Amino acid sequence: MGFSIIDYVVIVVYLIGVAALGIYAAGRQSSTSDYFMGGKGLPWWAVMFSVVATETSTLTFISIPAVAYGGNLTFLQITLGYIVGRFLVSVLLLPAYFEGKQTTAYQFLANRFGSSMRNAASTTFMVTRLLADGVRLFATAIPLAIILRLGGAFTGWGDIELYLLSITAISVITLIYTLIGGIKAVVWMDVMQMGVYIGGAVLAIGVMYGELPEGIAGAVAIAADAGKTQILDFGFGQPFTDFIAQPYTFFTALIGGAIFSIASHGTDQLIVQRLLTTRDVKDSQRALVWSGVVVALQFGLFLFIGLLLYSFYDAQTAQQLGLATTDEIFAKFIVEQLPVGLSGLIIASLFAAAMSSLSSSLNSLASSTTLDLYKPYFGQDNTPEEDLRISRIITMVWAFILTGSAFFFAYLQLQEGERPAVVELGLGIASYTYGGLLGAFLLGRLFSAPDKTDAMIGFFVGLVSLLFMVEGPIQNILPGEPLSIAWPLYTVAGSVIVIVVGNISNLIRRERV
Repeated sequence: MGFSIIDYVVIVVYLIGVAALGIYAAGRQSSTSDYFMGGKGLPWWAVMFSVVATETSTLTFISIPAVAYGGNLTFLQITLGYIVGRFLVSVLLLPAYFEGKQTTAYQFLANRFGSSMRNAASTTFMVTRLLADGVRLFATAIPLAIILRLGGAFTGWGDIELYLLSITAISVITLIYTLIGGIKAVVWMDVMQMGVYIGGAVLAIGVMYGELPEGIAGAVAIAADAGKTQILDFGFGQPFTDFIAQPYTFFTALIGGAIFSIASHGTDQLIVQRLLTTRDVKDSQRALVWSGVVVALQFGLFLFIGLLLYSFYDAQTAQQLGLATTDEIFAKFIVEQLPVGLSGLIIASLFAAAMSSLSSSLNSLASSTTLDLYKPYFGQDNTPEEDLRISRIITMVWAFILTGSAFFFAYLQLQEGERPAVVELGLGIASYTYGGLLGAFLLGRLFSAPDKTDAMIGFFVGLVSLLFMVEGPIQNILPGEPLSIAWPLYTVAGSVIVIVVGNISNLIRRERV
């Protein structure tokens, strides 16, 4: 069917309309409290949908179908851990965040260990978001790059040039929206966009149903014959080194997913900022726990789409289909197979949801930079208007930096050779630094003896130790057989190291006194 001028018009009109509605919903921003916290009066169900849309919108829509297309359904095992982890965050960490007037996750560390620990954690969060959201922004550019390639208007352009153009266009639009809106606009846009892109996914299934010769049952049977319907994989019988290197065996996924979720939803300002916009701790807990259930259902929906696509495209590889990566498989279907107008609507909803996630990242990065690093040292005497102006300047700076990060990942992902699905790349990056962050939070929450020195020692030892467990340059220079662990275990290993080292440090220092 192809992408028509009507689809382009739908995208433009849709994005303009949604952006205008989001700005209208935000109201007037007069202080950093309005800009970053939304007045602390948002309903829990809106925050729940916002959490789901923020953490999964782009990567889920684009890359989760590719996980099933190129593998199987064992990725679902990790969602069980996500639910368990969210429940533990709601019990262990959220009550502490609502004590006093905290505006960022890292002020808890400042109260417990001092400003040095807060600064270290806040900086680590910024580096994590810079890398992980660079991957998100790259993923967002995938469907736009396909449209430009198939539309013929950019004949002669290579894949990398199309991705750079797409990333730049998305970044500019998102920056304009974020500077005007604030967190309240972001949350309400997330609610609207999640409904639209989930609806778009269901419509895509309906179109495939009409095109598959043997219907959905036949497509699932084909996927089953190829071993793609496997959900549980306990991984027993493997050597230990192989067992811990597999990301989607049951216990690795359950434990790793739970610890990852504790870190991502308990220590990452991107999510914690949203949870702090609710009226009280009970509303925050409801939003968090139910978001885990919704995420599991959402993953299941998009993995199912991947199975249908496997049958629809006769099990062809990305190269056989003329694609740069497997991550482009669902975007290809949307552009080429959906009716005129519907393709534009789904792509537009994907862009808008992705841009709301990106605007969330910009808002959270600006809030952490402003409130954790700038305000305590340089802006103590500022007026609310001055703080708001500085916050918007910092937002602009982060937009340029994130765009550069997305350029970098676009270049890496399009190089020759086998590459992981982009969702796995993004989760792996986040998992690496989450271990140190979670370990510091648990050290402060569960142990009373360690002080700021112990926390700093444990934090940095945890981050450095993981370098020797993650596949990369350091692994290549180590003698003997290196130890490589799967990405869901990065957070587990890092947090355990921080807690153990922090307590050992405290014992050694007390004995010396």
